[in-house]
Amino acid sequence: MKETVEHAVREFAKVYGGEPQWIAAAPGRVNLIGEHTDYNDGFVMPMAIERYTVIAAAPARDAGRITLRSTANHEVFTIELGAALKPLGKGKWANYAVGVVAGFLAYGLRLEGFDALVHSNVPLGGGLSSSAALEVATATLLEAITGHTLVPVDKALLCQKAEHEFAGMPCGIMDQFVSVMGQEDQLLLLDCRTRKTELVPLTDPAVEVLIINTNVKHELTGSEYSARRKQCETAAKALGVVSLRDATLETLEQGRTKMEEVVYRRARHVISEIQRTILAAEGVRTSGWPAVGRLMYASHDSLRDDYEVSCAELDAVVAIARGIGSDGGMIGCRMTGGGFGGCAVALVKKAAVDDIKKKIAAGYKKRTGIEATMFVSRPAAGATVLKA
Repeated sequence: MKETVEHAVREFAKVYGGEPQWIAAAPGRVNLIGEHTDYNDGFVMPMAIERYTVIAAAPARDAGRITLRSTANHEVFTIELGAALKPLGKGKWANYAVGVVAGFLAYGLRLEGFDALVHSNVPLGGGLSSSAALEVATATLLEAITGHTLVPVDKALLCQKAEHEFAGMPCGIMDQFVSVMGQEDQLLLLDCRTRKTELVPLTDPAVEVLIINTNVKHELTGSEYSARRKQCETAAKALGVVSLRDATLETLEQGRTKMEEVVYRRARHVISEIQRTILAAEGVRTSGWPAVGRLMYASHDSLRDDYEVSCAELDAVVAIARGIGSDGGMIGCRMTGGGFGGCAVALVKKAAVDDIKKKIAAGYKKRTGIEATMFVSRPAAGATVLKA
């Protein structure tokens, strides 16, 4: 984080000609297991990663205006605080921040204008939740500016609402929760129905989390995501349950004739994935790594075949990981995030990390012609104010 913050401060000085008064940061996340279960009231088990979105800010000369800039592009956005806030246009990165500002104003909190610079080393479009990191970093900055600290659950929900209403993405609650509540060396087992969280220690010094970015992102992710949600809702309605959290594989089989085959397969993924997540949490707690690895591979297979959100590049990474096997230090591997590209996550033996990275890099380049990007991360702490 130190280098990311230092870069943000330098860029802030270049753009605005002074020192920031406030600095806030929030991490991206990787989900170890529990994909597309969060909007079905299920369980997920993510962790915050050691990649951050940092926002540096200072009071503006114009007290009625917020200016937003990012080091990732040259777009500058201004928010007029005296007017009703609306989305800035489809696909604009600042929508995530504007939605959070709108949420704070809806709380009745008073804001005066400020100049802000966003700098992030969370990979964009990699399925590591750069959007939630931006939302949560913005909320954390506004806490510092207003002096009003939100209850963590309320903060996460405010950020989720911003993504729904300003970015147009009907995401679940996982990303924002772990960016707010992540803790060092802990996975976060989250019950998305009750919003109860449980820390699952990942402290085995012999095991590392390896994140493999395929460096591809196929289009249609947003529309495909919405379609999957609707299919899950259709399945739940056919089974007579509030959500797929309340269904079992047995009740799904009994109700199979009540739904289209594709809807049945979507539901089969969700129901089985919820169970896999619960079992994986127990496996991590007991260092039952062979079982955790099998669950990760089963999760990927289900996402590929039943939920159909994988892609050739993600499948290639997981196939290479299977080939390395436990004898080569590979515990398990699966796609992570919404799908259609982005990242895979693997649990690996620390002693074999360098060798595994070389094998994945070579194998992936040979199969796809694309260079993969990889990094190791320990479970990281959640959002924080660095200067106030």
